[in-house]
Amino acid sequence: MSTADLLILAIGVFLWALVSRKGERGSVTGPMVFSLFGFLVGGGAFDLIDLSIENAVIHRLAEITLVVALFCDAARIDVSKLDSQHDIPVRLLAIGLPLAMILGTLAAFVLLPHLGWGLAAIIGIILAPTDAALGQAVVSNEDVPERIRQALNVESGLNDGLAFPVLLTVLSLISGSEATLGLADWSLFLAGQLILGPLSGVTVGLVGAIAVEKASSRNWMSGRYVQISTLTLALLAYSAAETIGGNGFIAAFVAGLVVGMRSHRLFEAVEDFGETEGQLLTLTVFLLFGAILLPDAVRELEWRHVLYAGLSLTVLRMLPVAISLLGTGLRPATIGFIGWFGPRGLASILYLLLITESGALAGVADVAPTILVTVALSVLLHGATASPFARVYGTRMGPGTDGRGEHRPVHAFPIGFGFRRNG
Repeated sequence: MSTADLLILAIGVFLWALVSRKGERGSVTGPMVFSLFGFLVGGGAFDLIDLSIENAVIHRLAEITLVVALFCDAARIDVSKLDSQHDIPVRLLAIGLPLAMILGTLAAFVLLPHLGWGLAAIIGIILAPTDAALGQAVVSNEDVPERIRQALNVESGLNDGLAFPVLLTVLSLISGSEATLGLADWSLFLAGQLILGPLSGVTVGLVGAIAVEKASSRNWMSGRYVQISTLTLALLAYSAAETIGGNGFIAAFVAGLVVGMRSHRLFEAVEDFGETEGQLLTLTVFLLFGAILLPDAVRELEWRHVLYAGLSLTVLRMLPVAISLLGTGLRPATIGFIGWFGPRGLASILYLLLITESGALAGVADVAPTILVTVALSVLLHGATASPFARVYGTRMGPGTDGRGEHRPVHAFPIGFGFRRNG
């Protein structure tokens, strides 16, 4: 990245900062603005910046951004409330996510048969995780029942990491690099991803939270470095898990959960420093998405890509959600609301960058337009509808006095670390 490129990016960030509150009060979001700005200054229009998808810095930036976003999202989740409100995210993750992958794979194979089952599965998996950042007005609107907001936040935080080992498995199988591994080897691989990741997150989050609380209470630690420690704990959880064969993204999310429960000081730091830095990283990735990835996708776009994108944001999301929420007592409006707010964003971009960087998968260029146009439509449509839909839905649900499913408590959350936020 040249000095001129940096200058243009800095100007874009500063100009949006000047009008950000006014924009967010309406239906204009940061990801919308920065995707468009990137498209205009990049290869889509004026070609003012010269960046390449092969740039290792861009790939690392995308990874760090997702890690920080997962950590900060998790830290804001009040697990004491999830004790009585856990069933929706569990259903969305255990039933809805696999169904979305399967339906997404089938739809990709039907619409893009030349890709074959392997690449169709790649599309279905990459576009299954959701991104709460694109619908931030939903998870932050207090008129929306807290049970629904928490469910969307937990789902978007965990499904990124849960989809990743599935993506790695499919990539290995269709690339042939590890296709000869037996069931036992794959079981060990998946167990390492899904067990060592959370274990690393719990360890880093707990040790870090205790250390910060003790150091702060003894006046050894300045407030500035409490804020800095939020970023370092997120990166530490990620890197520790990856080092021992676990899933770093799951580790970052779990570490954020533990930190949010165990340390009041770190929770406040996440609200201040961590969320600010995470927002800057996220906007930068969307700017690069618009500048580097989207122009190539637009040039290669076909009607099949657009049709799949429309299905991905509607039927392929809403049907799995509706099936997974059967028997919960939720109103049809709530099921539709949850089904619609499954935006595709940061995780999908990151996973595409990862498989592009590896170079191990032939034909990856054929899947990119479908993934990228889906993300672009999601940025536009979910960003534009988040605020007005949340207001209308929140008003319709009203206060939690009618005993309906949106407000009704359920049995205890099955996983508990035994902590509560201090203070």
